[in-house]
Amino acid sequence: MSKSTLEMSHQEWLEDRKKGIGGSDVGTILGLNKWKSPYQLWLEKTGQVVIEETENEPAYWGNVLEEVVAKEFQERTGKKVRRRNQVFEHLLHPFLRANIDRDVVGENAILECKTANQFLGKEWEGEEVPLSYLCQVQHYMNVLNKDYCYIAVLIGGQRFIWKRIARDQELIDTITERLVEFWETNVVEGIEPVIDGSEATADFLKEKYADVEENQTALPSRFDELIEQKRELKRTKKEIESAIRQVDNEIISELGKREASIGITQRNIISWKLVSTKRMNTKKLAEKYPDIASDEEIYSITESRRLTEKEIK
Repeated sequence: MSKSTLEMSHQEWLEDRKKGIGGSDVGTILGLNKWKSPYQLWLEKTGQVVIEETENEPAYWGNVLEEVVAKEFQERTGKKVRRRNQVFEHLLHPFLRANIDRDVVGENAILECKTANQFLGKEWEGEEVPLSYLCQVQHYMNVLNKDYCYIAVLIGGQRFIWKRIARDQELIDTITERLVEFWETNVVEGIEPVIDGSEATADFLKEKYADVEENQTALPSRFDELIEQKRELKRTKKEIESAIRQVDNEIISELGKREASIGITQRNIISWKLVSTKRMNTKKLAEKYPDIASDEEIYSITESRRLTEKEIK
């Protein structure tokens, strides 16, 4: 099954995304997206938060260059591709969706067009494909029942590569099982996913509850166990940090004895460079320019919440 997206406004398209799991959701549900967590995606799919999708520069240029990448793929391979302005749905699980970039004419295959900056170029070396993209195209092949997928990538605006990804049914089964579980358990039944320790979840929760009332409430006893777990993790963290410092100190000591700032081993280059940091000395500023230092307009106040805990005696 499929439906056209040609007549959809951007807002209608965003609302329609709540009705199923698309390709960009796959990496998030599998924990491969460092910008968004499964918990945040669950809130979006269940309508508990408003989806505010502002297009950043990389996303903007990714859309602009999609046609360029598709045309270059045709030039280099001799294959023909066609745009499909449709949302496709899985036959057994219609909430599993795919909005592909191109169909490959005459083959049971699709084309995905990507762009990457030069710093991410290593992720595409050899036969490598970023895991999030690999899972995304396997999901697309599952929804559309395709045998393989071509991925064409423009790296750093100056290097073009393309790869052929075969259908991996074992991987598809694993991905699909997790996607179905997320949709049926978390979205349909409304069961909250486990809150993970990702930075995406932390940032989201801090923003969501930034204006919470300054009230006091009683928490269940399991939070005592969580606090003790946190304290134990902090103790372990200190031990690990101390062990790391010991290694650093041994290296610095040896470099110092050899009167060098760079050390070369069989497998590593070790550098102990001088780093210069420039900071404002507010005390000196107040002494030299008291009128400026006392002007409230030059200061900005930033508010944030800090989570602390102490044992009740």
